[in-house]
This record gives sequence, structure tokens and C-alpha cells, in this order.
Amino acid sequence: MLDKRAFYINGRWVTPGNPMELEVINPSTEEACATIALGRQADTDAAVTAARNTFANWSLSNKEERLALLGRLANIYQERSEEMAQAICSEMGAPISLASTAQCGAGEWHIKNFIRLLKTYEFERELGPHAPYDRILMEPIGVCGLITPWNWPMNQVTLKVIPALAAGCTVILKPSEVAPLSAMLFAEMVDQAGFPPGVFNLVNGDGAGVGSQLTAHPEVDMISFTGSTRAGIAISKSAADTVKRVCLELGGKGANLVFADADENAIKRGLRHCFNNSGQSCNAPTRMLVERPLYEQAIETATRLAEGTEVGPSADEGRHIGPVVSQAQFDKIQRLIQQGIDEGARLVAGGPGRPEGMERGYYVRPTVFADVNNKMRIAREEIFGPVLSIIPFDSEEEAVEIANDTAYGLTNYVQTRDHERAKRVARQLRSGMVEINGHSLGAGSPFGGYKQSGNGREGGSWGLEEFLEVKAVSGWMDDD
Repeated sequence: MLDKRAFYINGRWVTPGNPMELEVINPSTEEACATIALGRQADTDAAVTAARNTFANWSLSNKEERLALLGRLANIYQERSEEMAQAICSEMGAPISLASTAQCGAGEWHIKNFIRLLKTYEFERELGPHAPYDRILMEPIGVCGLITPWNWPMNQVTLKVIPALAAGCTVILKPSEVAPLSAMLFAEMVDQAGFPPGVFNLVNGDGAGVGSQLTAHPEVDMISFTGSTRAGIAISKSAADTVKRVCLELGGKGANLVFADADENAIKRGLRHCFNNSGQSCNAPTRMLVERPLYEQAIETATRLAEGTEVGPSADEGRHIGPVVSQAQFDKIQRLIQQGIDEGARLVAGGPGRPEGMERGYYVRPTVFADVNNKMRIAREEIFGPVLSIIPFDSEEEAVEIANDTAYGLTNYVQTRDHERAKRVARQLRSGMVEINGHSLGAGSPFGGYKQSGNGREGGSWGLEEFLEVKAVSGWMDDD
């Protein structure tokens, strides 16, 4: 079992002063794979002090210096990608094929995208020809507390750490205590790349401990958090006392609007996306809204595909789905599946319990409900498991109304061959992102949502500017 009790503070791996130990559980086996320490206030304070003391110099570093360090980090990340995939596979149960491609690959993709952006980004710019002596300066906000989740660990770590460092901020990363091993490996890479001491720091802990300490800390200028809406609300309240900037990427309950003229792969595409990563994605299309003429065929297709979806250990190669991350997550999903049955939804695939023959591991049966209405709990709560709810609709207006009838607003999906309808519906959907006919968002596109799905954006120039302050300067003249 791995011993991962150290924290990375001020350029060194240090032993916590009075650590609380926690076992990291492999969800495929329910056995411990590592031991970490949960930080206390003294550890958080040490990391914040290191970041604060370094900020003055790092914030004045030039773009070329930051680009060189990020370039070295990108190379190291690529060289150690197999280690990263194994860490993600062990800590949160992503099948090794998924861990090696989408999970690990997301980190490399974001690092490279931010490097490309930084090369051309202008931190000093003219206000306009009407004000020749005015300048707009984009300056780093300061010390940033970055709190990341377990479901897409490197996706979220790199979406926060890389733009923060590119902007000239210093950071304290608190990864999820459920899946911290990939973040600790990432800290090794940062150290190997040669970033100055104090620029990047890592302290493990839970939300009530290190998470709350960072959020309330008077020397932290910004919190960027990805996780549950419940936790995001608590963070916003705690951060209000110090009026720090808070960027939140929270939950979702995405609607996938499938019109009768959708292409033949629309149902398959929607179900696969819902079940990807064992359903543990905030942007998963978990509500499939199907136009009435296609409804029964959609149920038949989704049922057949769900029953054919294989579930297995994360260490096995293949396109199967793995376990969910923890006992707590497994229990929550089981309660909501039973709730769907109790509320009268028609269970057409899967259901409560583990797949046949699986006695250990947090495995969930791929589940599909039909005849769901939007008032049912399974249509309103984020389940975060391989559970799809199918809801019929009779008109475009009704589909939009159902899709928008949610506290969330992260990602919605539209399937239709009518391009004008696709654009018309996309404009009406109250979400930060809309994907049409399976076309994924491109590099540099902003990721984030409306309503209780959070505020702020990650990715591209929008993600970089979350970590920048805007300064207006007048009387700016150059020497002749």
C-alpha cells in the first residue's frame, strides 16, 4: 500500500505536523491502495503563507518564463502519462482504457491548449482609439485556493492550476480526499518542471477541514471549486466574509432533446454519453426527452444497449464501465433507483443491487427508466451513476419547457436533422453549453453553467480571465 502522507509546500514534500490518516479505497476491490494525511489549520496556513510570500515575484514574471515552465510540465506529463492513468484507475475506478485516454488525456489537452492561448494573450491593451492614453492591464488576482473533485481528477486539476499559473497567480490545491493520488503525482511533475518554491502547493484534506480553511482564509484571494451544488453554496457563504472571488462549477441534470427526425445513432449516442465514466459526469445527459413518434423505439433501443453494457474491474482492458467511486456514492445511487421505482417510473433495464456475480466493488447495474415525468426525484436530482430517465414530449415548446424545468443549467443536448430548429432550440435552453447532434465543444470553449450549476467559466480565454483582475490606467504615455 502506498504511503502518501506528505504535503507539497514551498517547493518541498513535508510531513504534516499532526496528521489525521485516511485510507484511499480502490472502488473495484473495496481494499485500501494508499494512505494519505488530512491537513489541519497549521498545514493550510503554511501553504497559504508560502503562496503569499512568492506571489509578488511570480506575479511579475514575464510570459516567456511562464511558457517555458508550462512547456516543461507538458513534456513531463506526457512522459509520465502511464503512471497517471494507473493512479486514476486505482483511486476512482475508471477502467484503464478510459483512464489512459479520456481521463489522463484531458489533462494533457488542457495544458497544451492553455500554452497556445498564453502565447498570444495580451495582458496589456489599449482601451480604444478614442482614449489613446488609457490602458487596460490584466493582472493576476493573487493567492488562489483550488478545490477539485474525484470524478475527472486531471481534467479539473489542469483546468484550474494551469490558467492560474499562466496568469501569474500562486496556488494551493486541495484535491478530493477520495481520489488524491493523481493530484499528488501531478505535484511531483510540477516539482520536476522546476516551478519556483511556493508557486504551487498541495495540501490534502476534506471539505470541512482544509476546504473550509481555504475558503475562509483572509490571505486567499480566490476560490475555484468544482463539486456539488450543496458544497458550492456553503463555500459562497464562507467566502463572503472576506469578499474573495468565487468560481463554481457545480452539478447538472442535462436534458437530451431527441426529435423524431434525429439521426439513427442519436439514442445510442445519448445512452453511451450518460453511462460514460459510470455516469459520474456533471454534464451527463441523464434526462432523455424523446418526441412521441420515436418514444417506444427509443425505449427499446436504450433497453437493449443498457442490457448489453458490460461492467467490470477498472484494471481490465476494454470498453466496459467500472465501479462508482465509493460506498457512499453506491448507496446514494441505490436509494435513487429505488425511489424511481416507488414513484412509478417504468424500470426497463437494470435496477437495484450489483450486477450478477459481483459481490465486492461498488458496481451499479446500468439502469434505464421509461415513463418518467419531470416531477419525479430521479428527474430532478443529480444521481451521478449509470441511470437514464426517458421522458416523452409532444411539441418543441414542451421539450424546451421540460428541459428548462430544473434547478441546474450546465449542458443540454439537441438531436434533430432540422438545422433551423436545432439553432432555435439551442437559443432557448437555459444552460451554459448546448451540444447539437453529437458535436463536442472545441478546444478553448468555455465550460460552465447557469443557475445552480455554478458561475464563472473554465477553459480558453474565459478560464484564464477567471484568475485575472482588470485594472484601468489613464495618462499612459511612452517616452519619445
